[in-house]
Amino acid sequence: MDQKSIDLEAFRATLEQPSPPQGLSPLLQALWHAARDEWDTAHGLAQDDSSADGAWVHAYLHRVEGDESNAGYWYRRAGKPHCQNSLQSEWAEIVKALL
Repeated sequence: MDQKSIDLEAFRATLEQPSPPQGLSPLLQALWHAARDEWDTAHGLAQDDSSADGAWVHAYLHRVEGDESNAGYWYRRAGKPHCQNSLQSEWAEIVKALL
C-alpha cells in the first residue's frame, strides 16, 4: 500500500488487519500500533526517528502513557505546542499530516 494513496478512513480500516500494511513509513506504523494499544512497539518505532515528525509521534505516545512531562519535552523537540485535544483527535491529526 502506498501511503500517499490512502486517506485517514482507509488507514483506520487497516487496523482490522493482523499487521500494518506494507509501504507505510515507520512513523505511520507506530501510529498504527498505537491505535491497537501496542504501545511498546509504537514507542520503539517512534524513538528511532530523530525528525520533528518523529518527536511529534513520540510526544503523542507519552501522552498516551500518561507522562505529560516527558510528552512536553518531545513537543518542544517537535516545535509543536503541548496538545490539549483528546488523544483520538491528536492521533487523527498526526496520521493526516503524515499521509
